[in-house]
Parts: sequence; C-alpha cells; structure tokens
Amino acid sequence: QVQLVESGGGLVQPGGSLRLSCAASGNIASIYVMAWYRQAPGKQRELVATDTEGGSAYYADSVKGRFTISRDNAKNTGYLQMNSLKPEDTAVYYCKINYRAKGLTFWYDYWGQGTQVTVSS
Repeated sequence: QVQLVESGGGLVQPGGSLRLSCAASGNIASIYVMAWYRQAPGKQRELVATDTEGGSAYYADSVKGRFTISRDNAKNTGYLQMNSLKPEDTAVYYCKINYRAKGLTFWYDYWGQGTQVTVSS
C-alpha cells in the first residue's frame, strides 16, 4: 500500500553532480524521517543523510559539505543533491522513510528499491 520510487541515478564523472529523488505514495499520512543509505559492492549498507520533520539534517562525515538532503512535503518526495562526486561515492543508493499510515497511530519504516550511482571517468 506504500510505494517508494527512486530516480536520478546514473553515471557521472568525478567532480560532477546528481540529484536523487524519492517519491512516496500510497497510504501515507505523514513522513517523519526521510533517509538515504548507500551500499557499495562488498560493503555494508551505510547511512548517508537523514531529514527529520521539525529537526535538523544529519550527514555522514564522508559526504558533509557535498551532499544536501531536502524534501517537499506536499509531494511526499525527498531529494539528495550530490555535488563534487568522488569514485568512492559509487554505490546503490536507497531511500527509506519512517511514516505514519492514514488512520493509524503507528510509525513504519519502508525502503525503496535503490538506484545505482556510478562515479567514474
């Protein structure tokens, strides 16, 4: 009943930029946390950035100053603007939301399917 559609990944040269989008739809009353994770080949999934409703953004040290997380609540869509990309940013990027379903008081986590980002010359 909830869908997360990620887009914006692709191949970019070092120093380039990409903007990832995560569009949420379905039985969603509100999104408390929008988060981006990434998983490089052979490595564990790691947290990249979070945006908490009413709170401040969090960034992993490896992306501070280069990535910016944001959201459009009216569209239930989150974004990850990635600048000054490095080869070590190559990974599958996943969106995760912590949301409340309509008519319910519980909060749930839901993951997107992931989008590939490759930084290479």
